[in-house]
Amino acid sequence: MTVFLCAKCGGSLTPDLTPLPAVPPAPDDEERDKESRRAPATMPQGHYAIETEPWGAPYVPHPDQEEGGPAQPRGLWRIDEGVAMISAGPRNDIVIHPDDAPGLQPLPDGENSDGCCGPSGDSGLNRACPCGARVATLAAACFGPYELHLDAKRVYGHDSV
Repeated sequence: MTVFLCAKCGGSLTPDLTPLPAVPPAPDDEERDKESRRAPATMPQGHYAIETEPWGAPYVPHPDQEEGGPAQPRGLWRIDEGVAMISAGPRNDIVIHPDDAPGLQPLPDGENSDGCCGPSGDSGLNRACPCGARVATLAAACFGPYELHLDAKRVYGHDSV
């Protein structure tokens, strides 16, 4: 079991979480809530996994402009000014259920939280520790996955057993 702590203040961000060997695939679109259109959480509550692929901002032109592909794991295609994009964001972030870090707060003025009905997660870190340190990115828009990425450079895990 692992508790994740803020690298700036040392405060606990999560309860004890159990590791999974990989991030599960995103749930099917048919499983989205009919009212909010939000997908079920990618991660089961009480667990975490390491995202080994690049995820989130920044984005760079996709190497295959003809065929393209999703901008990141469990994500949608991203087209900026007619150019297919792919994530060049960090690797090895910790993916958790959003409810497993209830003390995280949105950034002031909704910074980096664009999305039609929740933050898409495409603009970079959008959640802060109560001490003010930016530590995570919430993806919770109606068109993408529902998951929270703890930045591996801004948090650290402490084995509680």
